[in-house]
Amino acid sequence: MAEIQIFIKKVVWKNDFLFPTIIWLVSRFFIWVTMLLVVPHLSAPSQGVTPQFGLGVFDAWDSVHYRSIATSGYEFSDDGKQHNLAFFPLFPLAIWLFMRFGLSFEVAGTLINNLAFFAALYCIYFWVEEHCGTKEARWATAVVAWCPLSMFGTVIYTEGLYLLLSTAALRAFDQKQYYWTLLWGAMATATRPTGLALIPAFLLAAWKQRRPLMAYVAGCGSAMGVLLFSLYCAIQFGNPFGFIHAQRGWRPSLGFDGQGWLNMLLQITVGTSNLESLSINNYLHLLLFGVVVSYGYCLWRFRKQLNFLAVWGFYGLSICLLILADDWFIYNFLNGVMVCGGTYMLWHSRTQLTPVTVIYALCGISLLLASGGTISLGRLAYGIVSLSVACGVFLSRYPRQGYLSLGLFAILLVRLSVKFAQELWVG
Repeated sequence: MAEIQIFIKKVVWKNDFLFPTIIWLVSRFFIWVTMLLVVPHLSAPSQGVTPQFGLGVFDAWDSVHYRSIATSGYEFSDDGKQHNLAFFPLFPLAIWLFMRFGLSFEVAGTLINNLAFFAALYCIYFWVEEHCGTKEARWATAVVAWCPLSMFGTVIYTEGLYLLLSTAALRAFDQKQYYWTLLWGAMATATRPTGLALIPAFLLAAWKQRRPLMAYVAGCGSAMGVLLFSLYCAIQFGNPFGFIHAQRGWRPSLGFDGQGWLNMLLQITVGTSNLESLSINNYLHLLLFGVVVSYGYCLWRFRKQLNFLAVWGFYGLSICLLILADDWFIYNFLNGVMVCGGTYMLWHSRTQLTPVTVIYALCGISLLLASGGTISLGRLAYGIVSLSVACGVFLSRYPRQGYLSLGLFAILLVRLSVKFAQELWVG
């Protein structure tokens, strides 16, 4: 056993090439086993389903829209209802191309997202290693792979592809490879709306670092993806901003959604989002939440006097809360942690990150807060790679707490995988 541990330490953890592969394989193994082997043997929840064994477990919620685009094309009517024109074209286009080779939608979508997520981990690892160091790169890669929302890098969603393209664009900009910046940036803006945050990030970073004219050209050229999509909307539907109007089916109005954030806070603290009645259905939830918050404050207040056992106790209580909490608490908790916690980590680690990394995160968070809703907020924030990188850099200074955090991530990763396979909403 000792020889095996030494082998793993020397060959895997010390090897730049193998580390992202092992992290990807182990984290995806958790998801594949849970969704393909465990969930089909669980009893059906009251509002979900019991899936059959097969790749159909990866096809739910937004995947339905990608299927309709890849098989039937876009449809749109400016009536405020949900239309698939709200979904950007590169991912369904890639699925359509793979389907031309005889693959089914499920195989094509799952393959593209998983391989793109795998490549994204490598891109993140070498990008962070170049600017922060090997230890920071390992932690950043681990955070991206084990974050509960990385489950969306396995199902038929755009997370893997967008993480790959946006990270490649950011890395190319830091390496002053502006033609690659333009290419990857344009593909990112054709993949998700949050890709638009890359454009001001490149321009502001170029100004801050006094980059040459080509840096500004690359920043502006990154808009090519969304401009081509706009041109398609103008030709096909007579409305160049149709993809923006289609967003109203999910987010009726723009601007900061204060009511949505208040409902999230109530759900996290007292277990209800009903502001009028403030009825408490689960007093154990309220008690555990109060104990965890109080315990956490005491740990911070007396952190120099307490030993590591106290930290273990805090994480033990957190695990109890996460196991006993209902699904909406988990959903809103992840939303709050990804946005608020990610922003804190970003600010705390800002001096170790490159300017474009920080600026992209700030632009991306601002875009999400101004989007007019809180739906899928945590998942969209996870797609802003700078937040995970900042978290990884932060945890690299506190490895013991980092390992415990990854343990919490693994528990939530399994829980989200179960819920998604049962076609319950997780983001």
